[in-house]
Amino acid sequence: MINSDAKLNSKIFDADVEQRATREGYGEGLLIAGAENPNVVVLSADLTESTRAEAFSKKFPDRFFEMGVAEQNMAAVAAGLGVSGKIPFISSYSTFSPGRNWEQIRTTICYNDSNVKIAAHHAGLMTGPDGATHQNNEDIAIMRVLPNMRVFVPCDALEAKKATIAAAKITGPVFIRFSREKSPIITTEETSFVPGKSILVWKSVKPQVAIIACGFLLHNALKAAAELEKEKIYSLVINMSTIKPLDEKAVVDAAKKCGAVVTVEEHQIYGGLGGAVAEVLARKYPAPMEFIGLQNTFGESGAPKDLVEKYGMGVKDIKEAVEKVLKRKSTE
Repeated sequence: MINSDAKLNSKIFDADVEQRATREGYGEGLLIAGAENPNVVVLSADLTESTRAEAFSKKFPDRFFEMGVAEQNMAAVAAGLGVSGKIPFISSYSTFSPGRNWEQIRTTICYNDSNVKIAAHHAGLMTGPDGATHQNNEDIAIMRVLPNMRVFVPCDALEAKKATIAAAKITGPVFIRFSREKSPIITTEETSFVPGKSILVWKSVKPQVAIIACGFLLHNALKAAAELEKEKIYSLVINMSTIKPLDEKAVVDAAKKCGAVVTVEEHQIYGGLGGAVAEVLARKYPAPMEFIGLQNTFGESGAPKDLVEKYGMGVKDIKEAVEKVLKRKSTE
C-alpha cells in the first residue's frame, strides 16, 4: 500500500491524474531560487524556451546569459562564474550538455569544484520523436563518475522544482535530469525532498522484493507494486531521486528486509541507478538483482509511451523482473 508518511498525490492511480513535464518544475524552481538569492544566474545554449529558462530571463534579465549553440563555451564560462561567487545554472538538452561538453564539465567545473548546476533537458526515451541522437540514456553514468558531482533525477514536476531550489543552496557541482514529455504528478508540495535521502513510497507488511526507482518511471513501479500485491506478491518501492550521493543505508536496509532488489530507470542499465545500487550491495549486502532500463541499445523515434513499452520499462516488464528475481532468491 502507498506509504502515507510520504505524502503522495492521492490521485496517483487515477486515469485523470495531473501530468506535467519535469522541465516545467525546473522553470518554476529557477524563479524561486533567483528570488531567494541574487547570485543565481542562468546560461542557455540557444534553448531558452525549450528548457523553461525563459521566465527567469524575463524576470531577471541582468542575470541571464544567452550563450548560443556553444555548450562547451557555456560550461567554461559557468565554471568561471561558479568560482567567483555566482551560482550559475546551465541549460541545454542532455545530449549536448553533458553529452557534448563532458570534458569541460570534468576539467573546468568538477576539477575546480566550481559551483555550477547542470540542467540537462530532454533526457532519455521521453524525448520521443527526436530519436536516438537526442535521447541521452547515458547521462547519469557519465555524470555519476565525476568527482565532486551530485546527481538528481526527480520523479515529477514538483520534485524537479524542489531539486532545482535545493541545488542552488548546495556548494559545488550538481547535475539535474529533466524530461520533455508530460508525466504523472506523484508527489505533493508537502512531500519532502532532501538531497542524498530516498523516500519509501510503497510498503507491504511482509515485503519480498524491493523496487528502487528514479525519474518518471517511479509511477510504473508503483503501478506494478499495486498489481503485484493483488497477486499476493509483496514489495517495497523506493524513490531514489538522488543517485549521487546514494542513500546507501536505505539500499542496504531494503535488501536485508526483502532479500531481493529490482532497479527501475529510464537509462542504460550500465552505470546508472542500477549500477550504483549494485555497487553498494556488492560491498555491503549481496542480494539477487534485476535491472529495468535500456539493455545495451539505443532508442529510436516514436511516441514516448510506446518506446517505454518496446524497450522493456512498462508495468508488465517490472512485474516480470520481480517474478524473475524472486525465483533466483528462492534458489539462492
